[in-house]
Formats: sequence, C-alpha cells, structure tokens
Amino acid sequence: MTTTHHRVQGLNNDEVPADWPAISGREVAWLRERFPQLEGAGPVLWHSPRPMSAAGIVESAAGRVFIKRHHHSVRDAASLTEEHRFIAHLAAAGVPVVHVLKDRDGATAVEYDGWTYEVHAVAGGDDLYRDAPSWTPLTDLAQAQEAGRMLATLHLASASYTAPQRSTHLLVTRDDLLRTADPIAMLERDFIERPALAVYLSHKSWQHDLEQTVLPWHAGLADRLQAEPRLWAHNDWHVSNLLWRREGDATVIASVLDFGLASPTSALFDLATAIERNAVAWLELDRGAQAVHADIALALLDGYRQVQPLSATQVHLLADLLPVVHFDFALSEVEYFQGATGSTADADVAYHVFLLGHAQWFRGRDGQMLLAALHAAA
Repeated sequence: MTTTHHRVQGLNNDEVPADWPAISGREVAWLRERFPQLEGAGPVLWHSPRPMSAAGIVESAAGRVFIKRHHHSVRDAASLTEEHRFIAHLAAAGVPVVHVLKDRDGATAVEYDGWTYEVHAVAGGDDLYRDAPSWTPLTDLAQAQEAGRMLATLHLASASYTAPQRSTHLLVTRDDLLRTADPIAMLERDFIERPALAVYLSHKSWQHDLEQTVLPWHAGLADRLQAEPRLWAHNDWHVSNLLWRREGDATVIASVLDFGLASPTSALFDLATAIERNAVAWLELDRGAQAVHADIALALLDGYRQVQPLSATQVHLLADLLPVVHFDFALSEVEYFQGATGSTADADVAYHVFLLGHAQWFRGRDGQMLLAALHAAA
C-alpha cells in the first residue's frame, strides 16, 4: 500500500514513503457529489504529513475544506461516527472543536471503494506546530498552561456525554488494561477479536516482557482508578492538535483538532497523556535530562487546576499513571502495523520502543526526575 510519491512523518522523526496513497482528484470528484460544501472543489492543495491516514485541503466555492480518508480496516463509517458524535457534543457545550460536515443524506462518514471519508470545515487559528510529530515537546510555558486550561474545559463539557466504549481497538486509546486487575488475562481474552495482535505477540515472550517492564508500574492502579469515573476524553492532547490565536498579549487556543484516539478513559488519564506527549522528547532521549521538560509538565498541570481542581491524591495518581499511560495504545499501534499496513518492522518499534521502552525509561534517572516533580506538586 506504500506510495513513493507522498511522504509523511516516520516513527523516528524522519520522512518516509506514505503507507496510504494521497487523496486523488477522482476521490474529490466522488465526494463532491455527496457533499454540497465541496461544490467547485478542485485538486488537493496540501497533503497532511501525518502517517496513519491520508488528508488534505481543497478549495471549494464556499472556501477551503479539509478531507480525511481512512482505510476500511482502520475505520468504517460506524466507528468514525462515534468520534463525530463526541465532537458534536463538545461543540454544543462551547468547546472550540472543528465542525464536521454532513453529506446530502446527513451522514458525517461515508464509504467508497474500500475507504472511509470525513469532511471538515477548515479550523480557525494558526497551526504553530503544523509539522511537529506527536513526540515533539512543548517549549512555551504559557502555551502549556493554556493547553492545560483547555483540556480541563473539555473535560467539564465531556462530563455530560454518555456513549459506549469504542467499537474498535485499532488506533484508539483506552485505559482498559489499566483498570483490570489482570492485564495479561484480558489481552488473552481479546485475542479472538484482535487476530493481528495475537499473531504478532505469538512470536514474543510478551507475558514475561510485560511482567518485567510494564506490570510493576500497574500494581495497585486498578483499585485506585475505581475512584476516577469513565469520561470520554481526547486521548491525544499534543500541541500539534491545537490551533492558536493572539488575544492581547496572550496566545490562546482557537481550535481543538483530531479526535481519532478519543474514547471513554478518565480525566487523569487524558492529562497524563498530555504530559507524556508534550513534556518528554521521546525521539531524543540520548540528550539525557535535556529531553525532559518538567516545567512543561507542571505548567500543564497548573493550567488544568486553574479550571478543574485536583486533590493531592489525584495528583499522585496522575504521576503514577504516567509510566503506563501508553500501554493500551502501544498495543493498538502494534495491531495496526501488523494487521493494517503489514509492517512487522514498525510493529517492532511500537512494541520494543513505545510499549516496553517508555515504561523502562521511567525507571531511569530522567524518568524518575519527572515523576518526582509531579509528586511534589501534589
């Protein structure tokens, strides 16, 4: 499925051929018949460098429109609509999310020739981190505080939203493995519905690997998370998913993007994910302490608490979630690479570097420094 003509961000912060072909004029023409907002749309003006789907911007008679396409093995119309319902709820509550457009039949997700499409209005604001991979740390303390405030605002709006768990594990962030007392048993039960993950792990000593690296961090978390209610969350709160605007002397968030990983987790899980995404330069760990931005982590936490207070107990739990907050999603990435793109090499990166490597890193001096800073903030 790789195309040599379109290049995207790779797992090592490099540029690689895309797993999925760029959106073509033929696809735009088909969508134009379905979405009145695409009347007069021409060729794709810009192709997104994000790697796990294809997306681009076109110019229509009504202005610029954003088109995103997923392979049917990753998202069908039903599973994509789950995200759109959550976005609609947040929009109604005043959160500055992107407007998802409806086709002539009122659908927000449509299928064509093995692909699933969604169409959005182009969001307002400046994309200050347009080319930043998801593991690029934030460096502006004021922006980190603002990101924390907006995340808390989103959680307040989400508290009144009820919907079942996502219908897919693929490229969705969950906290199911953290909430169960026996993650290994849960994974073994899940294998019947996750054959690609089962095939990949059958070649690994995965139970031993988890017991040595991940599960020591998990000890006691399941019981402690009982006090944290399920909450639909963004689950990918990185600055590359936020657009900004100037308001006086401040830079504030104008739009929140990309709910592809959204699911019911918890507010603390979402905040821990934000800290992991924005406060550690995961692609530059060889820089040692310089790869850790504890000040960014504390600014995110401070901004969050300005809107939504957290108890000392919750802050300690937040810190203890950090080493395993990527547990579920790393396995989802393994499943995606093994089953959807057919790249065992990328699946190996997700398993050894993202799943085991992240948990192991927190045992070292630099990871311990970050955790200590968060515990001290309680």
